[in-house]
Amino acid sequence: MARRYGGTYSPDTSRDATEDAATPPAGAYHGARRTRAGGRVNLLFLAPLPLALRAFTSGPTGLALNLAALGLLLLSAWLTREGLKAEEAYEARKVARRPAFPRKIAGSLLTGAGLAIAGWASTGGIAAPVIYAVVGAALHFMAFGPDPLRNKGMDGVDLHQTDRVARAVDQAEKHLAAMSEAIQRAGDRTVIARVEQFQTTARALFRTVENDPRDLTAARRYLSVYLMGAKDAAIKFSDLYQRRPDPAARADFIALLDDLEQNFAARTSKLLSDDRADMNIEIDVLRDRLAREGVAMAPTSE
Repeated sequence: MARRYGGTYSPDTSRDATEDAATPPAGAYHGARRTRAGGRVNLLFLAPLPLALRAFTSGPTGLALNLAALGLLLLSAWLTREGLKAEEAYEARKVARRPAFPRKIAGSLLTGAGLAIAGWASTGGIAAPVIYAVVGAALHFMAFGPDPLRNKGMDGVDLHQTDRVARAVDQAEKHLAAMSEAIQRAGDRTVIARVEQFQTTARALFRTVENDPRDLTAARRYLSVYLMGAKDAAIKFSDLYQRRPDPAARADFIALLDDLEQNFAARTSKLLSDDRADMNIEIDVLRDRLAREGVAMAPTSE
């Protein structure tokens, strides 16, 4: 039987190779998609830079107008990038609230305003700035689209309940983000990869709760208390490891992540089993109703 290559200094050598082959862990990039907050957005930061050169080769009025246009266009680029990140987070969830501030729409308006000021500094007229503003804002909007403008939930689920789930998942994602930020300071690639793997397992629980907001009560401790404890442990470990690399502390932290991951995976499996049981109950009820109506159904293979 083929065995995975490993050695004394290879990560996760304590795991049996056949166990890994039977149940391969989901990688940190499982289900990941390429972000759209790059490429075209990065060009938005580069395109207005010539205005800085023009600002210092013109008079005081031209200096003020060109610098103002540069600032508005750079702010537009930043808002657009943040809007795309917020939209990707919105699309990744089945239950999500709309972004509190429409960043991409604001980016389109600021692009138009910046181009209008730049046109005014160049021509001094009114017609050209207006044309630049309208065309620039329209092209930006066509290129990046609008922000999500509606809350996203599930049919047949109370809106208050979906909002509770969205708030709980938002808070849980903040704990994961703080955990990542803290562990990056430690500079240990194996620990960083192990944290990312745990976060993948945690997000699987998030998605399960989003699919059925009724599961929030059973998973609330995992989304709040346990993740907050994991975040605090990551911060303390990182502070300690920065001052003095301690193999014992590293092993203890990885063991903590192992325990957390097993518990999160078990809770996710339990919620999915409960959902399956609920589905079977619904099927049995429907079959009874159809039988009373005299409708024959093919037997299921169970």
